[in-house]
Formats: sequence, C-alpha cells, structure tokens
Amino acid sequence: MQPQIAPRAAKKPFYKVLYVQVLFAIFLGAVVGWLSPEFGKNEWVKAMGDGFIKLIKMVIGPIIFCTVVSGIAHIQDAKKVGRVGIKALVYFEIVSTFALVIGLFIGNVIRPGAGFAGTAPDASAVANYAKAAKETKSVDFVLNIIPDSVVGAFAKGDILQILLFSILFGFALMVLGERGKTVRNFVDDVAHGVFGVIAIVMRAAPIGAFGAMAFTVGKFGPSALGNLLGLIGTFYLTSALFVFLVLGTIARIAGFNIFKFLAYIKEELLVVLGTSSSESALPQLMEKLERLGCSKPVVGLVVPTGYSFNLDGTNIYMTLATLFIAQAMGVDLTMSDQMTILIVAMLTSKGASGVTGAGFITLAATLAVVNPALVPGMAIVLGIDKFMSECRALTNLCGNGVSCIVVSWWERELDRDKLNAALGRRIDMTDIETAVTTG
Repeated sequence: MQPQIAPRAAKKPFYKVLYVQVLFAIFLGAVVGWLSPEFGKNEWVKAMGDGFIKLIKMVIGPIIFCTVVSGIAHIQDAKKVGRVGIKALVYFEIVSTFALVIGLFIGNVIRPGAGFAGTAPDASAVANYAKAAKETKSVDFVLNIIPDSVVGAFAKGDILQILLFSILFGFALMVLGERGKTVRNFVDDVAHGVFGVIAIVMRAAPIGAFGAMAFTVGKFGPSALGNLLGLIGTFYLTSALFVFLVLGTIARIAGFNIFKFLAYIKEELLVVLGTSSSESALPQLMEKLERLGCSKPVVGLVVPTGYSFNLDGTNIYMTLATLFIAQAMGVDLTMSDQMTILIVAMLTSKGASGVTGAGFITLAATLAVVNPALVPGMAIVLGIDKFMSECRALTNLCGNGVSCIVVSWWERELDRDKLNAALGRRIDMTDIETAVTTG
C-alpha cells in the first residue's frame, strides 16, 4: 500500500505575501514623501504609522504576561527561572560590549566627523535631552521597575514593570501546583486569543509602514542629510558588520546560520524598517521564536528583558555619535576618554530604557560624563537621528532574536528539529528512510 502524501497548500500570489506588501509600502512611502513633502508631512499620513505602532503596543503587555506566566507556571524547578535570567544577563553584557567596541573601532578608523563643515551647534535645540539625562539616575531606574499598581503597569505599557509582575504571578501559580491548573489553562487560552488579535493587526502593517516612511522623508528629506551622510553610512556599515560578523559568529557557534535566521524573520525586519520601532515586531518575534524551537520560558524571559538590556544598535549609535561629535567639534578624545565611553554607555543604555527619546537621552548622559563641552554638539546629529533610528531598531531586533536562540541552546532547551525545519534545512533520503523505519 502506497503511503498517502498530503497535497501541498496552494502558494500565495506574491502580492498577497505580507513582507512583499510592506516592502512595496516602504518604497511607495519614500517616493511620496520625496515628491510631495507637504502631503508626507500631513498629520493624517503620520497617524497611519503612529496608529499601527499603537495597535501593536496595545497587545504587548498581554502577550508578555501570558507568555511569561505560562512559561514559568509549567516549570517544576524554580531555580531554572533564575538560571535562565542570569545566563541572559551575562550574554547581554558580553554582546553589548562587543557592540560598543566595534562602534569605537570603526569610528576611529573611518573618522566620519573629521573635517565636518557644519555650522556651530545650537545648544538650545538639545537642552531638553541634556536636562532629562541629568534627571535620569540609576536608583530611579531600579525603582521604576516596580509599578505603582498592576493596572498602571499595563496602562503605561512599561515592559519591565509588566515583566516583574508576570514573573511573580508565574511563581505563584508554580507554587500552587495542581490548584493553579485552571488559571494556567485560562492564561494559555488568552494567549491564543491575543495572538489572533496580532494576526488581524498585522494586516495593517503596509499602511503603517507607508505612513511612517512618507512622513519621515517628507519632513526631513534629502536636505536634512548634507554632510552628515558620512555618519549615516558609517552607522549602517558598522551595524551590518556587527550583525553579520559578531552575531553571525555567535549563531554559527550555536549551530544555525545568521542569513537563514534573518530570512526567517524578514516580515518583522520590514515592519521595523517601516515604523522605526523594534517594539512593533515584539509579539510576532516571540511567537516565531517559539515556532523556531525555543522553549516558552526562555522566550518569555529573554526577549522582553532584552528590549531593555540588550540594545546592540543603541550601543553602536552612542559610541559612533560620541566620536563623530568630538571629531566635528575638534575635541581630541584620549584612550582614557574612550574607555570611559565604554563604561558609561554600558550603564546609561539601561538607565534610560523606556524613556521617550531614550537614544538621545543616553547620548546626552554619555557626553556629559566624557566631556560636558560636547553636549551642545548633539544638535549636529539631531536632524538626522530619525534616519538612524531604523538601523538602531533593526540591529536591536536581530540581537534579541539571536540572544533567545543562544540562551535556549545554552539551557539545552532548543528543539533542533524545529530549528532546522524552520530555517529551511534540506532533508535527504537517509533522513526519510530513518523516519519510515522508526515509524
């Protein structure tokens, strides 16, 4: 008797594939913003991008809560949660240091700010960021992790506050054991419902990408670039080197190919490219990493934490921007100054997490410590910050995705069969014969 072979699902027409739609929307938005900047700057066009991001942020809290609670509640060993958390933080610090070092190295080699022919920086343009940097303290960051109320944490959408409550709630269900089974099942069912909401919301991704890109190009346009193209190009080059060399090497050690992984999350990368927000892809990334073979507890703990502690793109930006401003203002930074940049940037990148304009606030804090005279120089890069935010967000997304796979592998909870299948590993006849023999 011949084995029955299930018919292949009909392939979608290319124009119905989400990433194709998003890619076309990004291109169309850029063209519209360039040819008709007044239309691109229209508040309703801007609202397309802002509205899509708000729709995604609407479900981030419930997704983190359900994923973390469900993951922890099904664990029998409480020590495992702490072990995963420690491994994640160790990984974050090591890789973040690599990001900072590669930013400093490329900045010193290419020197994009040398001979900069810009006007004198306007200190008033960055006064608010400098003030916010002074007011941002480590103790405030730690206290801010604890919400005033559970409802308030979800209302604000603060990832770390939601994560803290989710971990505590998950431990509570773990201790309850069989008595908590009904609540665990309810949380699992809610998670399926929320992921269904995400599937609906993602249909609006092309509209959001079009609006965000049209507004960005329409508002800033080619005139905002000028002599600053060197910094933009250097930043994109450095980020690409980090992703392909540093993350690529880490991926190879963990047993997967970085290029295949990037192809696997191409929809999320394009959504982030269009919206300039890595949070816009957080729920879909968590779902895809589970399907890739990462265990639910690891996904629930590593990914949300990484959004505050594993900001590789932001780290590269801070070191490059600091060097660029110093070079543009003719300030020579000694090796001691550059070591200070490494240490301070490592701390400030965490301390301002969740603050509006966090990238610029952390830059202000870093400059203030290295050399206060450099703070007004932030005005030089203020006009192009939007063009660099896409690259920051893309690099952060890639870094968090790789970190989750690596920690799952480190914890020995990575399903290799799922990983190989999802990343397109070819199955040869030996594999098929083995599968048939073993039934």
